[in-house]
Amino acid sequence: MPGRVEGKVAFITGAARGQGRRHAVRLAEEGADIIAVDLLEDIETAPYPLAVKADLDETVRQVEALGRRIVATRADARELGQLRAAVDQGVTELGRLDIVVAQAGILTMGTNTPQAFLDVLQVNLVGVINAVTAAAPHLGQGASIILTGSTAALLTGSVDITGAGGLGYAHSKRQVARLGHDLARVYVDQQIRVNVIHPTNVETGMMDNEFMYKAFRPDLEQPTREDMIPSLASKSPMGMPWLSPDDVSEAVLYFASDASRWVTGQQLKLDGGQLLSDTDAGVPA
Repeated sequence: MPGRVEGKVAFITGAARGQGRRHAVRLAEEGADIIAVDLLEDIETAPYPLAVKADLDETVRQVEALGRRIVATRADARELGQLRAAVDQGVTELGRLDIVVAQAGILTMGTNTPQAFLDVLQVNLVGVINAVTAAAPHLGQGASIILTGSTAALLTGSVDITGAGGLGYAHSKRQVARLGHDLARVYVDQQIRVNVIHPTNVETGMMDNEFMYKAFRPDLEQPTREDMIPSLASKSPMGMPWLSPDDVSEAVLYFASDASRWVTGQQLKLDGGQLLSDTDAGVPA
C-alpha cells in the first residue's frame, strides 16, 4: 500500500535532530525522499548545544534504513546561497521537489543582549524566508510549504520576560505566522499551499537542557528535568508538559500529503488548549 507522500521529495531545514529529524523520518516512512540541511555548529547566544555532524549522520541512517534516498548537507539557514546550493544539489540527485518544511530555529532565552535578539531573528525568520526562496524555483502545482511557528506567536502582548532573546523568539514567530498567511495568498493561484504549525513546548534539545530547567524552576538551585516537568504541565489546561516531536510530525505529514490538498493559509495550534484564553474563535460574532 503506497504511503501518503509516496514519490515526493521534501526539503527540511534543521533536520539533524529533534523535530527536523522526526519530520524527515516520518515523511520517509510514508514514501518521501529527503533533502536535509543543518548548521552543525553552535551559535554563541544560544544557551544550549546545537546539532553536530553525528546528528545529521543519524538522520541519514534512519531515512536510508527505510529504503528512502536522502541528500544531507551542512548549510546555514541564514545564508541563502548555502540553501540554494543544497536544494539544487538535492533536486539534481532526487529529481524533483514537492514539500518544504522550514523547521530550523533557535531559542536565546535569558540572554539579554541585542545580539541575542538579532541572532534568533536571523535563524527563525530570515532562515524561513531563505528556505522558501531557495525552494521556490523547483516547486509546482500541488506543492506544500510548511512553516514552523510557535504558540509564542499567538500570545497576546509581548513575550519579553526572558530578555531580548525571548522577545526575539516571539517576534520572529509572529512574523512567520504573518508570512505564512501572505505567502498563501501569493501562491494560491499556482495551487501551491502554505500553512503554519504552532507547537507549544516540544521535547527536544531546545527545551531539554540545564538552562531551561533553571528558566522554569528558578526557585531551585540545581533543578533537573524531573523538576521542570510539573512546571511545564501547570501551564497547560490539559496538563501536558510538552509535545513529542511525533505529535508535530503528524501535522507536518497532513500538510505535506494530498489529504490537505485544498487547505492553505492555516495557522494550526498544537497547544493542548494553552491559547484558548488568549485567542478568539476566529469566526464572526
